[in-house]
Formats: sequence, structure tokens, C-alpha cells
Amino acid sequence: MTASSHVYDAIVIGAGHNGLTAAAYLARAGRKTLVLERREIVGGCCVTEEIAPGCRASTTSYIASMLRPEVIRELRLADFGLRMVPCDPGLQVAFPDGHILPWWAKRDRAVAEFRKASPRDAERFVKVDDQLKNLARYLQPFFMEPPPEIDTHSVQGWFDLFRVGKRFRDITNAEVAQLVAFLTGSLGEFLDKNYETEKMKTLFLANNVYGKHGGPYQPGTAIGLLFHLLSGGEHELQGFYGHVMGGMGSVTRALAASGKNLGVEIRTNASVARIDARNGQVLGVALEDGTEFRAKVVLSNADPKRTFLQLTDAKELPGEFIEAIRGIKMAGPCAKVNMVLSEEPRFTGTPSGASPQERSLFTLVPSLEFAERCYDIAKYGEIPEELWVDCVVASNADDSLAPAGKHVMTCFVQYVPYKLREGSWEEKREWLGDRVVKKIAEYAPNVPGAMVARQILTPLDLERIYGLTEGNIFHGDLNLEQLFFMRPVAGWSQYRMPVRGLYLCGAGAHPGGGVTGAPGRNAAMQVLRDWKRRT
Repeated sequence: MTASSHVYDAIVIGAGHNGLTAAAYLARAGRKTLVLERREIVGGCCVTEEIAPGCRASTTSYIASMLRPEVIRELRLADFGLRMVPCDPGLQVAFPDGHILPWWAKRDRAVAEFRKASPRDAERFVKVDDQLKNLARYLQPFFMEPPPEIDTHSVQGWFDLFRVGKRFRDITNAEVAQLVAFLTGSLGEFLDKNYETEKMKTLFLANNVYGKHGGPYQPGTAIGLLFHLLSGGEHELQGFYGHVMGGMGSVTRALAASGKNLGVEIRTNASVARIDARNGQVLGVALEDGTEFRAKVVLSNADPKRTFLQLTDAKELPGEFIEAIRGIKMAGPCAKVNMVLSEEPRFTGTPSGASPQERSLFTLVPSLEFAERCYDIAKYGEIPEELWVDCVVASNADDSLAPAGKHVMTCFVQYVPYKLREGSWEEKREWLGDRVVKKIAEYAPNVPGAMVARQILTPLDLERIYGLTEGNIFHGDLNLEQLFFMRPVAGWSQYRMPVRGLYLCGAGAHPGGGVTGAPGRNAAMQVLRDWKRRT
């Protein structure tokens, strides 16, 4: 291999969905682009992996909700095999009394279901839903562009302030007050103020604090109500949730195929040991095996702590920047348990005529108080006895994931500690798995006897296997102090980092986590703008 074959216009560290997205956009603009992935497969945390012979699961991320329509359309992901089926219901909570409350995609059907629980709450839902969707539209444009750079001493700062002002030119005083309340208030207080029944409140809880620190009564947790109403999917629907056919790995396989079609080179089993930078300028990267690659631009899809505290030489970075990166709150509060079963889980209360897809989603969290207690226990380093579990019977939505007679169920577990007060995760891994199975058995009694195989991913496993520092699935907690122009840290939110030519393109950059493709696309566009300025 010649030395010139190791020279690229851009190198992307990490073949997760954001890294692949960024690479594809750079290649589409004619830039010679290399993606380096430490694992043997592409996908990062957006993968489909075999967990038992012939049985495949979305081992980490498991539902597509906010995958950007621009990314789907511009990179022609449907042409490369991506197919999503809307989840309907998008949410479904199973309660200990055997009642199952679904949230159907069509609002009239959803309201009719809610009316059975509370006529007042059903009518209130219509008003609140309109209010939330309207407020979400104000935030929507910011999702696909760099955050404003608040600096009145520069022309760019004034331009950004003007850009922000234009977005809100039609907003009313009442809407400003509502938006501030959502940015700073708690989910629990909002729900207590608007709804009377615990079941209705729990339905909203079911998808709004995933992967975050803090129970539903912590300030700042209400913002999830707006985030989940940003549009997603190929038809740009607000509040879209989708099952990905072939599992979540189909998203990244389509991104990889699109990128390769545009000229992206992807190397797996290529673990980056360091980012080579000298005198404030990036020069390329070096792999753990000593191989070096040169490029004027490097985009890191790794999280900020891994990028700047492990891969980049500290002497190339400002001291205050390093301290700010160290201060990013991580300590991922969740785990994943994936199962293969010999029969379909039978959740008590499921209507007899429900279709397989209608039997594919079940959230097991009985109340806001229960969730708050779970967090209080986990924050002190203990595994709660009673767990919040989100179950997806993926094989009901896509029977290609398992052979006839087998079923795949993935379980997201909310509120477990990264650091245990006593013992280690090596000792407690199976204990966690047992507690998850015990919780599910309260709602689907046939599950323990149907277990064929299970995979347990603790926060430590998420770090070791998938490269997530402290097991944080969002590359940093999604709280107000770590969002918008504060992400990853204040002063460095526009994807460019202190080393010239080094960019952040993963979930640790704006707008944050979830399988969206937004950070990858935004970072690539910033790189291309900077290239244009220099030429």
C-alpha cells in the first residue's frame, strides 16, 4: 500500500449512524473520506446482532423515532434497503391491574381510548397535544443547524442572534412563557397540573425521560415532551415512532451502502489510538496497530470525553476546555436485556383481537412515584428491587428476526447505576437479568418458562463493547446545562473544536442523542462551509 493511499480529505472516527451520515455527505460533496470503526461491524449503537442461532436483535437502540427526513431523502436510504413500519400504538403501558393503555397514531382513536380511563383527561389531551405540537414547531428548525453563537462582539454573533429572532417572530407572550416552563420545569409537575388520572400521566412518562438522570419531578425533564414531537421518518411526521425492518442495523447498513456508493471507504477492526495534532492543527489519526492516516479534517463520532480526554493530546487543547469536558455529566443510568423466547410473551390484558404489531410494545412502569423512587435508589449506586422496563417484542413487528416458533424481545431498563455502591457489575450482571425477568413475569407470566437465551448489557458493558464512556447512550446527559449552545460545552457548540480541522459529529454535539442523523449531517455541512471559506 502506498503512502498516498493513506491520505484523505476527511477521516471519520466511528461508524455509528452519525459518523456514517457525516461521511456520506462529505463524499457526496466530492471529498475523499475514510471511516474507521473499532468493532468488526458498522453501526455503533444502531446495530442488529445475533444473540442466539438464527435470532437477531437490535441490541442497543431499538425504535426509530426522530430519524431525520432530510437524511433519509438526501442519502436515498430507501434505495439501500431501509424500510420502517410505523409503530401503532406508538406507546402502550401495561398496568399491574391488568389494564393496558395504548396511544394510537390517529388522534380520534387515541382520545376514544383515553376516554375510557378519564373523560376529562381525554378532552384535556386534545388541547395539550395541540399546544405541545405548536411549541415543538418553534424548536424544529434548530435541530438541523448549528446552535447560535451568543457573542455580541462579533458579526457572526449578531447574525446568529438575528437568526434566532426570526425563528420566534410570530411567538406570543403566552407561548414564550410556555416554552420557558418546558425548558426549566419538571415533567411530573406538568402532568399533575394537566391530568387527573395516574394512568394518563404514566402514559406520558413512558417515553420522556429515557436515558436521562433524574426522576420525572426533576427540573428540566418536561423538555422531552417537545423533543419527541419533532418530526421524523420519511414522511416527516410529528411524534413518529417506527419499527425498522431487519432491526436497527438496517439504518446503518443503508447509510454505509449509500456512503460507499458515493465513494466513502470504511474500515472495520480499525481502532483509533490517537488523533494526531500539532501546533493546534489536526494532521490525521493513528490506529492501535500503528497504522497512520493523514487528513486535513478529522470528525469524531466518539463521545466528547473519549475524544478529548483519551484520543487527543492534552497539550493541544486549552486547559479550560479540558476541565469543561471533564465536567460533562455521563454515568449512564440504563441497561439493556435482550431475550429469545420459545413462545410469544402473553401480557395480561391484551385484547384478544390485537394484531401481532399491536402486541409488540409494552412499557412496564406503574406510576410517576414509582419512577421517582427507582431513580432515588439508583443514584446512590444501588440496583432497584423494582425496575422500570420497556419491552419490544420485535419479532411480532418483523418475523424475519427469528425462525418460526421463536420470539425476540428487547428490554430497555431505566434507572440503574453506572457505579455500584457495593460489588461489581461482573458480579451483579445476572442478578440484574433475573430482576428484569421477574418484573416482566408480573405482567406476562409465561416469560420465565419460555426463556431460550438472554443477553444482559449493563452500563459497564455499554462502555466496554460499544465505546460509550460511562455507558451513557446519549454521549452526555440531556439536561438544559448540556443542550443547544452548551453542547458539548459552552463556547464549542458549532461542531468545530479547539484544534483546527477537528470536529465533533456524534450525539455529544447538538442536538444530542437518539437515532436522528442530525449531528452527523450538521457537522458535515459545517465542514463543507469551512472548506468553502478557505478556498
